[in-house]
Amino acid sequence: MYLYVKALHIIFVITWFAGLFYMVRLFVYSAEVNEKPEPERSILLKQFGLMQKRLWYGITWPSAILTLIFGTWIGILYRGLPTWLLIKLFFVAGLFAYHIILHVIFKQQQKENFKWTSYQLRMWNEVATVFLVAIVMLAVVKQLLSLAWGIGVLVVFSILLLAAIRIYKRLRKD
Repeated sequence: MYLYVKALHIIFVITWFAGLFYMVRLFVYSAEVNEKPEPERSILLKQFGLMQKRLWYGITWPSAILTLIFGTWIGILYRGLPTWLLIKLFFVAGLFAYHIILHVIFKQQQKENFKWTSYQLRMWNEVATVFLVAIVMLAVVKQLLSLAWGIGVLVVFSILLLAAIRIYKRLRKD
């Protein structure tokens, strides 16, 4: 039973992250289209709004809820909370906070209220990547990963992501 629940948990984690990654890309596209002239702006905003709504309510939210359900079920079957799992749950809580912030951005964009630039949204998209790396490393490596090395790797990874985004921004302007 444990392995079936774990498999379902992993499946819904994957679909949740897929939804989070694609959702922010749709936010970026919508923010960029918002600066286009009419009628292109209205047509594309309507299409991106529909795509956002279907992705958010049809895939991302259900996947987040099912991830939580199956993750809790694993916790019940696993019996016990080792240190690595507590740290992982800290990152999972952060991921849910990130999800809620995306929900706020989703609601704003559905009302054509664009508070974030496409560059800011690209940066924000990488937050999910940092959570993904942290959570997977903790789940796989478990207690073999020292806290110092883990934090160091996350910091270096985050710096590399930020550098890549800045390089992309410069190349895109040329």
